[in-house]
Amino acid sequence: MIDQLKKHLAEVADFSSDNPKEIEAFRIKYLGKKGLLSQFFSEFKNIPAEEKKEFGQTINELKSKATEKVNLLKKAIEQDQPGKNIYNDLTRPSEPLELGARHPISIVKNQIIDIFSRIGFNVSEGPEIEDDWHNFTALNLPEHHPARDMQDTFFIQTNPDVLLRTHTSSVQVRYMENNKPPIRTISPGRVYRNEAISARSHCFFHQVEGLYIDKKVSFADLKQTLQFFTTELFGKSKIRLRPSYFPFTEPSAEVDVYWGLETETDYKMTKGTGWLEIMGCGMVDPNVLDNCGIDSETYTGFAFGMGIDRIALLLHQISDIRLLSENDVRFLEQFKSAL
Repeated sequence: MIDQLKKHLAEVADFSSDNPKEIEAFRIKYLGKKGLLSQFFSEFKNIPAEEKKEFGQTINELKSKATEKVNLLKKAIEQDQPGKNIYNDLTRPSEPLELGARHPISIVKNQIIDIFSRIGFNVSEGPEIEDDWHNFTALNLPEHHPARDMQDTFFIQTNPDVLLRTHTSSVQVRYMENNKPPIRTISPGRVYRNEAISARSHCFFHQVEGLYIDKKVSFADLKQTLQFFTTELFGKSKIRLRPSYFPFTEPSAEVDVYWGLETETDYKMTKGTGWLEIMGCGMVDPNVLDNCGIDSETYTGFAFGMGIDRIALLLHQISDIRLLSENDVRFLEQFKSAL
């Protein structure tokens, strides 16, 4: 048996080829699952005890020689191929880089931040996993409020309540706790609500909320700020404020911008009215200021909030909100020309 191994050792040493098929056949013959080496290893148990040491050394030598021979021959073929060093030429022009595109939500968010930064608002951020105090209690939401229901909010644990934030107002609470007036900040970020996913709603989306607190802040200041924002973002200066209700503002209002009725799309978007709802707003409730350690007798303020996704749909004429989270390259490539 050892003589056979030595014979194969000589064959391995003498083998030479520049044909890939022959080299592969040689590899399979010796190193394949059903190759000669596998057969010799299976015969090891039948070898007499006094020959096992020499047999083992020889079979290991055959395996290493065969492996080394295959690698050497393959490497020689690769080196002999034309154009083998084409990628080692450092003066050769490189492949063009495939540039990506900003996501439409990032585009709109950056536009909103830029508009408000021009009138003195800074950007504040906070955690997406919140506690009950910052998400509900400090914002004047009573215990029986529907937003606290399991069906509307993603709770991570109860007693104490830990949840995925339902609005970025929680960031404003944290900012008021850590900063003294005057305060002028916007809080963009992702929020979560337990809603059925459809073309018009999703279980997670993006909001930007603004807060301005100082002495003698009035509703007129709020309207003027919103007027500036809608003119800069939409190019439309005609707005209206409809009375509404939010637990953390009083009085509260919904903001509509006059979109017009020039095309069929305008009719669909505005349901034939020409007016389009874009955000909610109001004067900060004194209870919220007191909860955050701000003297409500001295300071007043206003707050507003809008959905970035909704505005992105409007600005870019996107019909389905689900497209914003599917990461379809064909969809995202359409925004390469955007900033």
